[in-house]
Amino acid sequence: MSLEDNLNSSNHYQNSALYKKATEILKLANRIAEIAAAYETNSGEQLDQEILRSQALYIREDASVIPSKIAGAFNCDLYDIKMEKACLIRKSAQDLATHMTGLEMYGFKETEYLDLLRNEIEAFRILFAEWVKTFDPFNYIIDRWGLFNPPGVNYNDPDVDNDEPFDPDDFNFED
Repeated sequence: MSLEDNLNSSNHYQNSALYKKATEILKLANRIAEIAAAYETNSGEQLDQEILRSQALYIREDASVIPSKIAGAFNCDLYDIKMEKACLIRKSAQDLATHMTGLEMYGFKETEYLDLLRNEIEAFRILFAEWVKTFDPFNYIIDRWGLFNPPGVNYNDPDVDNDEPFDPDDFNFED
């Protein structure tokens, strides 16, 4: 495989509808964060301004996690790793909604931007749920923490891929 083929295969995530939607969310979230960071609240309270700016920063951070975790999940075939990344993506998307509510609570009045972002997140959620259904539950490494194992696999199950040392006492060779 040439270097160009390798680059193209590793970047296939960039052509997915899920990743494209994630980058749309990131662009919109960055714009909202920029507006919110410069926003002056009606209360004039310094604490309210600081909280508003911190909510804007959290929005930017959470939105930036989503595309990077998608890229990581696309470049891995293992069910448990994909599920771990999916969990972080979902958490970031849910945290975005929380931080948007925080902006509103502290006086951000540009709610039409927040509604746009909420709509994008909802469209993303559907793409995300369909994507998660494509994960291969038969391609996994046992998650010894017990969080991301496929259905029917327990954290303390023996690892069939693990080379167990040969013990001749386990076999009866006299038959």
